[in-house]
Amino acid sequence: MTDCKPLSTTLPTKLLQETSNDSAYDRPEHYHQITGALQYMTITRPDLLYAVNYLYQHMHSPLQSHYLLLKRVICYVKGTLAHGLPIHSSSLELTVFTDSD
Repeated sequence: MTDCKPLSTTLPTKLLQETSNDSAYDRPEHYHQITGALQYMTITRPDLLYAVNYLYQHMHSPLQSHYLLLKRVICYVKGTLAHGLPIHSSSLELTVFTDSD
């Protein structure tokens, strides 16, 4: 996936309907690992939430078409590496107020 073409959208505007000739993905554990990694990315990349949620709905029995969508999301991530919410360490100071008699 290092030489894939970067994409501007995570999923196509019209998702393909599952057909009877769409075969099951032969390495579901691979699908699980990549989708799980993408789930952790949604913490700083809220633009991936819908796509990752859609992929997670097919976690128990992924098809070849779902794997192609997963690869599309990865190409989108490659094209938008500069996007995201930066998380910086800061010196947080906790202040507590109480009202007791």
